Amino acid sequence: MSRDWMILLQEQTQLSEVIKTNEATKQFGLSLTKQDAELILAERKHTLAEQKRIEFGESITPKIIYEFCDSAFIQQSNYAETIIRLQEIFYLYKNEMLDEITDDELLHLMKELFEHICFGDTDYLKSTCLAGFAEAIRAGYDGYQGSNGYGEYTKFDIVKRWDHALYLEALKELCWR
Repeated sequence: MSRDWMILLQEQTQLSEVIKTNEATKQFGLSLTKQDAELILAERKHTLAEQKRIEFGESITPKIIYEFCDSAFIQQSNYAETIIRLQEIFYLYKNEMLDEITDDELLHLMKELFEHICFGDTDYLKSTCLAGFAEAIRAGYDGYQGSNGYGEYTKFDIVKRWDHALYLEALKELCWR
């Protein structure tokens, strides 16, 4: 009975912490209802089990919310769903990177990729962007230490990115035909 009570208290504390993030996120037009927060935490629990991970102390969920709340790609309509996906990706890549990278380094890396490379596409973040970096970590790369996760992805990005000047040149050619 006491174990059930302790689990219930822990879940209530986590729920309270997630709801408390609304104080910071409301300036970006984002807020979670109690039902949203409960869903996010239920999915977190499912993802932890799926990834065979346990979490001691504070939940990563509030950190994810604080890290991503100012994103240009998160609106109220996709907020809870995006946080759930980011949690899944976070735990997957903690495993894929063999826990070599700190939580903060991974969060900063994820945010930078989400904003500047993936443009809010969580599938691209999961399947392409973080996969290459995880492979480098598993191969022994440790050059990210000291960067706190910032500016690292460009060292491993093999995908040719959008070139604005090339776009304008192609547009001119199409218009003058």
